Amino acid sequence: MHLTKLNAGSKILVALIVALSLQSCGPDRLDDYGGESFFLVNQDGQEVTFPDDFEGAPLIVGFIYTNCPDICSFITANVRRIENAGTYPDGTQFALITFDPERDRPDVLKSYAAAFEMDKAPYQFLTGNPEEIERLMKRVSVRKAISSEQETENGDSVYFLSHSDKILLLDSQSRLVFDYGGSMTPVDIVAEDLSQLQ
Repeated sequence: MHLTKLNAGSKILVALIVALSLQSCGPDRLDDYGGESFFLVNQDGQEVTFPDDFEGAPLIVGFIYTNCPDICSFITANVRRIENAGTYPDGTQFALITFDPERDRPDVLKSYAAAFEMDKAPYQFLTGNPEEIERLMKRVSVRKAISSEQETENGDSVYFLSHSDKILLLDSQSRLVFDYGGSMTPVDIVAEDLSQLQ
């Protein structure tokens, strides 16, 4: 039906529908983490609220555990390589969050960060109490399960985890822009996506 054949009330209704449609045509976002807060601790023992404390600038965040024999070191190295690419908006932040808080205390994360020369700004390595970490991992769809476990002569448990392999790109409003294979996605792709955010 042509607009000229509509009465005045119908024209207003059509105009409202068009305006609302245009308003919702902003950049696509996969999810929005801004509605929840997770209380964590960084490698220096400082309290950090995720994602609240990161709002205002884009964030690259990976998920790791320090006893991982393989994939997590690639995720960590990729976060560093993205930062080293230098093609990102000012203030961009870089974080790695453990899903093994029982072993990954702040001092452990600090030593791990130092091994990658990431024990300084703009990097943060985050842990927290197990319940809070579990709640966060569920929210960001990071899954983990014990893949092998054995007991040492001292009675300590040694275990390895199978887990999700991902790096997330969040915009300045804590909305998820991309969800990448953390150890597999070429760094230049992530850096290019990051450079598009303002």
